[in-house]
Amino acid sequence: MSTVTSSSTSPSPEGRMPSSADPATDPRQDRALTRAWAIGLAGSVLLVVSGFMSWTYNRDLLGDVTLYGNPAPVQLFAVVLGLLALFMTLVRKGPLARFGRRLGSPSGLKPLGIGATVFMALALVAVAASDPAMVAAADPGLWVGLVGAVLVAVAGFLLPVHKVRREQHQRFPAWVEILVIVALVALVLLGAAYGLGIDDAWLFVLFLVFVFAAGAGLAGGGFFDWLSIVAAHHSRVLLLAAFVAAFAFPFTQGGSNANMSIATQVIIFAATALGLNIVVGLAGLLDLGYIAFLGAGAYVAATLSESTFATIGWHPPFLVVVLLGAGFSAVLGLIIGSPTLRVSGDYLAIVTLAFGEIFRLAMNNLDGAHGPNITRGPNGIPAIPDLEFFGFNFGDTHNIFGVDIPRFANYYFLLLLLIGLITLVFSRLNDSRIGRGWIAIREDEKAAEAMGVNVFGLKLLAFAGGAFLAGLAGTVKAHHDQSVTPDQYQFLESAFLLAAVVLGGMGTIGGVLLGAVVLKLLPEKLRFFSEYRLLLFGLLLVVMMRFRPEGLVASKRRQLEFHEDDEELADEVESVHVEKVS
Repeated sequence: MSTVTSSSTSPSPEGRMPSSADPATDPRQDRALTRAWAIGLAGSVLLVVSGFMSWTYNRDLLGDVTLYGNPAPVQLFAVVLGLLALFMTLVRKGPLARFGRRLGSPSGLKPLGIGATVFMALALVAVAASDPAMVAAADPGLWVGLVGAVLVAVAGFLLPVHKVRREQHQRFPAWVEILVIVALVALVLLGAAYGLGIDDAWLFVLFLVFVFAAGAGLAGGGFFDWLSIVAAHHSRVLLLAAFVAAFAFPFTQGGSNANMSIATQVIIFAATALGLNIVVGLAGLLDLGYIAFLGAGAYVAATLSESTFATIGWHPPFLVVVLLGAGFSAVLGLIIGSPTLRVSGDYLAIVTLAFGEIFRLAMNNLDGAHGPNITRGPNGIPAIPDLEFFGFNFGDTHNIFGVDIPRFANYYFLLLLLIGLITLVFSRLNDSRIGRGWIAIREDEKAAEAMGVNVFGLKLLAFAGGAFLAGLAGTVKAHHDQSVTPDQYQFLESAFLLAAVVLGGMGTIGGVLLGAVVLKLLPEKLRFFSEYRLLLFGLLLVVMMRFRPEGLVASKRRQLEFHEDDEELADEVESVHVEKVS
């Protein structure tokens, strides 16, 4: 085994700085650790036991949680949270303490306990929502789990905090690390398949809380830091496993066209958000009219399609349409960018917002009455036929390996190839000299210009490049939706795209994909919250800006911008930079 470190400073034998706050040298801290350990151990056991007890006598609630010894899926979530809490408790003191000292990372017991408490409290609310009288009549398992979760959270708050001078990450044999990567990707695939298959709104909410609770606990325990190092050493394995899992996803849906429709909408949204990530995440340009570029590509595909309502008589092959749609969007980006990119900040946001509205109004007026008949105005262009490549019709259901692949699953595979291309383009640009120039402009435009960076040219390239990628997605979206109307491309859609970038993590690929999934999937699965969608969306952004302004998945450098006083993070960023240079 080898140890990867984030600092060149020689550590103590336990990977920590000896100090008066160290439990190994301070009896008071040792007593506090023992007390917190006992509380955490008791809470973990109670949380695990609760999963094997009855939560209520109503079989229709939460997937039948009325049985003892036969846990339902939602009860298994409580068991998993309890086992994670048990592991994190034993890492601080007990049989796994040596392992914890080698990791040198802080405990994730506090966020895990808070998440578990929210999970059990929401389960109680779900029971009460069906019948308020059932709260008092809830079976013991629910109360046992709630008490256990609270104890785990209390233990997390009571654990003595000691400063970690450097963070050691245990390396294992290559085959073990590859196995972990494959297992995690498979787990994500199964979780996505299970989540999309949930019809009960409360079960879906509890599933989301479980995922966030487990993720917060693992993040607090340093698991994702270790995983990032492992993934960097096995990036090709991770990429291959991710795409294999993505391509295998339709085979887990049992021919469900509804679930695949949601999946394709998420991918279209994510592909568009990745294009916006170039403009906002890398170059730092606030674009509030980006949805217009997606609409431009969609309208090009619609007008050149074989629809009865298409207004142009030329019907070239789809590959030509893709290039024309993407090129037209890029030209629009150049047209709007050339006169406006000399302004910045709020002024640029206002100009791009106006451009988005101008595009929508123009599509409304190109109806033959107020201008040439190109878009058919508010009626749009319906009845767009499905794509067909070499006799493979995307509108038909195909049987592959004994599994029916419906219409939206066919488009899902095509969109995966598209988002793979966009991801490749984004990553190459991000690591290139152009990407470094964009980042320099984002950080300090005046300083970048003083150092010889062609500020205006790179801004224009960012605008045109982002528009080109949005146009690519738009050409596929037109055939996927089978109709194009101006109302599909309103300002609110641009706001949600921008929110996906900010929420996920500006300048990252995984963060934007996660942000797109969150903002596109949740409204589809939580339709009973439809009247409060914007309220919940606003609250989510406020919470994110308060507790994690850098986004859900942020780069180390981006984190350092928001946490300048974090010396450990600064050392880690410096070490990563040195490793890249060397």
